[in-house]
Amino acid sequence: MKKPRSTYVHRGDAVRRKARIRNLIALLGIAGAALLVIANRKPTPATAEAAVVSEESTGFSLNVFGSRKLRQELENAMGDAALLRAQLDRANKVIEYSARYAISADLAALIFDVALAERVDPELAFRLVKLESNFNPRATSRVGAVGLVQVMPSTAKLYDRTVDREELYDPKTNLRIGFQYLRRLIGLYGGDVRLALLAYNLGEEAVDNARKAGKNPLDGYNRILIKAYQGTGISD
Repeated sequence: MKKPRSTYVHRGDAVRRKARIRNLIALLGIAGAALLVIANRKPTPATAEAAVVSEESTGFSLNVFGSRKLRQELENAMGDAALLRAQLDRANKVIEYSARYAISADLAALIFDVALAERVDPELAFRLVKLESNFNPRATSRVGAVGLVQVMPSTAKLYDRTVDREELYDPKTNLRIGFQYLRRLIGLYGGDVRLALLAYNLGEEAVDNARKAGKNPLDGYNRILIKAYQGTGISD
């Protein structure tokens, strides 16, 4: 006798399934459109007009115009194929992060794109957003840090003098400044991602004071964030 299947469905699983379906449909649309562009590229006519090199100087003529045009068509097609591969690769990664963290494709794409723009490893970027705000752009801490990656207004001023507290609730602005700060910290601590992340959360002064006192400044926050993480924190 077969064991009855449980009727209980985890909410997270249902959300992830819906996200996968929605994002897969969007991906297929992008791929189909790109393939259609390549397929509809007009071929070079076999009777393309030749640019003839003077027979007096060479003793023969070459179809220079035709060969150049064929080469250009080939290069264009190769460029389209490379662009399509890049778009598909990005779409696959966005779908993966969207499903893993049960967030919208739009938010996943924003985090992914801003991380790459600021040369922060997207894997680390998503982990940081998850732990700092659980992907809530309106998150506010007890000490006044705000937004997706919990940026302090005073810290933000170091990177953008014009930004105010309310603007830090804008996801793109918040991510941009937060990732710039994280990247600076990774460089400041000589590529030590652990110390950089801890300084990001506790402040540089707290980490430096602990190190001067001969104490290990690493704590639970740091271990949770980089558990099983193998990267350097910086993207190429």
